[in-house]
Amino acid sequence: MANLLVTGGAGFIGGNFVHYWVNAHPNDNITILDCLTYAGNRSTIDGVEQAELVVGDIRDNDLVERLLRDRAITTIVHFAAESHVDRSISGPDAFIGTNILGTNSLLKAARKVWLDSGTGQPHRFHHISTDEVFGSLGPRDPAFTETTPYAPNSPYSASKAASGHLVRAYHHTYGLDVTTSHCSNNYGPYQYPEKLIPLALLNALHGRPIPIYGDGKNVRDWLHVADHCRGIELCIKRGVPGETYNIGGGSELPNLVMIDRICSEVDRAFSEVVGLAARFPCAPSAYGGSALELRTYVPDRPGHDRRYAIDDTKARQELGYQPLHALADGLAGTLRWYLNNERWWRPLDGRQI
Repeated sequence: MANLLVTGGAGFIGGNFVHYWVNAHPNDNITILDCLTYAGNRSTIDGVEQAELVVGDIRDNDLVERLLRDRAITTIVHFAAESHVDRSISGPDAFIGTNILGTNSLLKAARKVWLDSGTGQPHRFHHISTDEVFGSLGPRDPAFTETTPYAPNSPYSASKAASGHLVRAYHHTYGLDVTTSHCSNNYGPYQYPEKLIPLALLNALHGRPIPIYGDGKNVRDWLHVADHCRGIELCIKRGVPGETYNIGGGSELPNLVMIDRICSEVDRAFSEVVGLAARFPCAPSAYGGSALELRTYVPDRPGHDRRYAIDDTKARQELGYQPLHALADGLAGTLRWYLNNERWWRPLDGRQI
């Protein structure tokens, strides 16, 4: 039996990880530390009996130390982060506070409890990072590897790069047992509606414009969140202390093509699901039209990275990682989840940006 502290465990990826971990390791105990800001949602982790939610800030050093000691935590899985690029452009201070200062606070507490006054028992601090820290790729550039230099282009990615440097430094300076993973764009259940896939899905259902930045040709590698969770598990269980691992989905796609696929899935759902037109009468698909009609080009985001691509060879060879969700199946399953879980997203829909 293991005791885990999962920061940001009421968010999208963190919440999915909690569900994944309790199914894979039913005897383990999970403490979730989450501030429950706009993207944190209690309902994401409803019914998970092995997990206890503690509402608090990762920058509260005393609280983190107390949790580590009192609950005999041996593994920290660090998801907590401000993560929306648009929000980082309009308000970077929150990203500096949570992503940099918050990570430093966690590391200080882990060092104090596990090393300075600890028992010497095995421990692991796993830091979840992003491919965005590597910057932007040209159309023919090779994919990011673990040794690609950091070159962040937004306040969000800069804050994640800084937190990654801190994690590395705590390993090399103090001997803290750490691993880091860089993931590509996640999608799947419980994702806050400001992100591309749920935003396009819900806008298509409500007949609202589906925004497309610039020419829509920005390329992303899409990773189903369940595959990401399995990759994190492998990093924790098999990763070498101090090492970093890329976790990718192997599904590079321009944003415009992704939106077209979402629209096609929505149209298909209206032709197959009885009663959908009555539930969402404003959707073009409900009255013989197509969600494609809602595509709307908007001015490009400042500093918008053109292409991300992940080379996950190291994780495949050293950890045994392999994504199991084909994009077509994962996207269809994600749409079904949102259609079947309106009670989860309905309270959030009006707050999207």
